[in-house]
Amino acid sequence: MEQWLALLEDFVKDQVYLEWLWNIFYLLVIAIITIIIVRLFDKIYTEIIENVTSKIRSDPTGYQFINHLLRAFIYMIGFGVAVKTVPALAPLAAPLFAGTGILAVAIGFASQDALSNLISGLFIVLFRPFGVHDHLFIDNTTFGVVEDITLRHTILRSPQNRRIVVPNSLMSSKVIVNSHLNDNRVCKFIEVSVAYETDMDLAIYVFQDIVGSHPNCLDNRTLEEIEEGSPKVMVKVVRLEDSGVLLRAWA
Repeated sequence: MEQWLALLEDFVKDQVYLEWLWNIFYLLVIAIITIIIVRLFDKIYTEIIENVTSKIRSDPTGYQFINHLLRAFIYMIGFGVAVKTVPALAPLAAPLFAGTGILAVAIGFASQDALSNLISGLFIVLFRPFGVHDHLFIDNTTFGVVEDITLRHTILRSPQNRRIVVPNSLMSSKVIVNSHLNDNRVCKFIEVSVAYETDMDLAIYVFQDIVGSHPNCLDNRTLEEIEEGSPKVMVKVVRLEDSGVLLRAWA
């Protein structure tokens, strides 16, 4: 009799272990399927948006932000499926959803920065102070090209090809200089110092010719200025220094 009881106890333990192994296996399957769906969605969505934005020349900023929202939604669905279908997690569903009010308050205090970044990201996408591919100066100290605007942060690419990750709340509170907002034309100051004995008329003429011949230099003159013979690039003396005369070109 004792042997049969021992065998029965071992059988029950084995069944419990098998049930836990099966639950773990099922959770892994759900996690893998969820990740695969997210990867496939991201790939297909990115290809579609790239084709659409290239054809209609639209700003991809809003599309990328929606991509992040939908990916987060797919992860939430995967979590819900796991809670609902795995028997071991089913008893946790009722207290989990019953305590959402307390949990929401706790999360609200613990994730104020995250919520602030999310709301700031939504405002950035809605009001468009900048978008993907724009050239930004932040407080005149940080420069970069916008690569992506996620739910939490904005990613900039620096001239050294480094990635600058800035929280969205910080992007909303800082002074930003956007070179591509409404007008892509930018005036660049180019300064050169020449010796006092230099022929100023010749120096200005050479300066204008070199700067004006650059392929990115635009002719911003009006028809009247062109008829009057105004130069394409304006060059003036801006300061007399100890070592020479400082010339500035408006390109």
